[in-house]
Amino acid sequence: MKPLYTTVGIVGTGAMGRGIAQLAAQAGSLVKLFDTQIDATGKARDALGSQWDKLVDKGRLDAAQAAGYKARLLLAGTLEELADCDLVVEAVVERLDVKKSLFAALEGIVSPQAILASNTSSLSVTAIAAGLKQPGRFAGYHFFNPVPLMKVVEVIAGLKTEPATCEALAAYARQMGHTPVQAQDTPGFIVNHAGRGYGTEALRIVGEGVADFATIDRILKDQAGFKLGPFELMDLTALDVSHPVMESVYQQYYGEPRYRPSVITAQRLAGGLLGRKTGEGFYRYQDGVAQVAAEPATPTVSEMPPVWVSPRAARRSELLQLLKNLGANIETGASPSLNALVLVAPLGFDITTVAVVERLDPARTIGIDMLIDDAETKRRVLATNPATRSDMRDAAHALFARDGKAVSVIRDSGGFVTQRVVATIVNIASDICQQGICSPKDLETAVTLGLGYPLGPLAMGNRYGPTNILEVLFNMQTVYGDPRYRPSPWLRRRGAIGLSLMHEES
Repeated sequence: MKPLYTTVGIVGTGAMGRGIAQLAAQAGSLVKLFDTQIDATGKARDALGSQWDKLVDKGRLDAAQAAGYKARLLLAGTLEELADCDLVVEAVVERLDVKKSLFAALEGIVSPQAILASNTSSLSVTAIAAGLKQPGRFAGYHFFNPVPLMKVVEVIAGLKTEPATCEALAAYARQMGHTPVQAQDTPGFIVNHAGRGYGTEALRIVGEGVADFATIDRILKDQAGFKLGPFELMDLTALDVSHPVMESVYQQYYGEPRYRPSVITAQRLAGGLLGRKTGEGFYRYQDGVAQVAAEPATPTVSEMPPVWVSPRAARRSELLQLLKNLGANIETGASPSLNALVLVAPLGFDITTVAVVERLDPARTIGIDMLIDDAETKRRVLATNPATRSDMRDAAHALFARDGKAVSVIRDSGGFVTQRVVATIVNIASDICQQGICSPKDLETAVTLGLGYPLGPLAMGNRYGPTNILEVLFNMQTVYGDPRYRPSPWLRRRGAIGLSLMHEES
């Protein structure tokens, strides 16, 4: 297949620039590498050649193909040597002044028909293009690291970008074997915007003393199916990368509470606890392996109390069947006996609030998270309130561990852990759609490919029920009084009338 662009210029030969150059050469384009650092282009060409050689050695690439790819890599000693390029992609330092200066120079070098694109991850595409005479041919072209493996590309239109520019860049991304998604020029674009909820909400949970880092990671992996817990993920990406992104999106949205960063990451960044690359982050690392303390042992309980379940419990019939399967002595009266373990299963409310509203004895009241069907999870999560007796806590722990499923016991929290993190993710994604930043389909594609979530955020909301997610958010807003949890109109309206969160208005 003939490449959409015959000659492609790559400015900047760091990891991102090399990755884009690799894809362009493999797509059949002649690639010109330019970098202001002496010898950087030669090193980049050698690194790419070595990478292709390794694929040949492993039998994953034909030697003739590798030779062809190498032959398409050319070194440019000056910007002027990019004059015949019909596409130039910039992958230099994330500084607005540097990028603006570069594109002002390029505009006077390349032909009027050439496309100019920036791989910026955080700067405004409109702002970069502001000084250009032809801003219509300029767009954001955001790849993710490592470029060959991360298959999503955000194609970002500035205010003056012509639709044909984005259409052509999207088509070229497909030629390179990647999946393009179209985004408007807003802070964080799609992926970095949609990803704000996972880490920031987990940090809030830690900040409230609800649970420690390892417990939260276990819960979100075992209950909701995330591949990495939020603290494992931040250790992998490193806080010197992730915390500035949190601050940048928050500031660019003028203090929007949904994106509020955490003092926890600010402090740990200042202390140099960056993650794997420094040997210590939220976890300590030995030979690259996180050192994680063992989970608390299941308590031994000599005599199990009877169990009474609140009539307002979420998934009450399923909870009663689960208790029956576990061999619990279930009370069926209108109110619990004086010796009963009292179980509640709220959505969004904390255990304290439920005990007060339902006039239950808080000393014997324990909560269980039933947002997700128990059969779909690898872990059950219980929550105490400040007055819960230790014998009741131990009894509940022992009871729900009878069949061998893992159990985590946390302190009181509106929305436990999974409810509040999932609801925050779904709510932010809904608001991305409400703002018209991208289509629901592109949002789902960008998040599943770019963040590796088990489901796209809108599909996640549909799976657990938009009305349930709404209830979690409304009740968390009541518990915390924080506008962070106010539901997006997109979610509120679709949840209220029973529509899919991926439904677009005609």
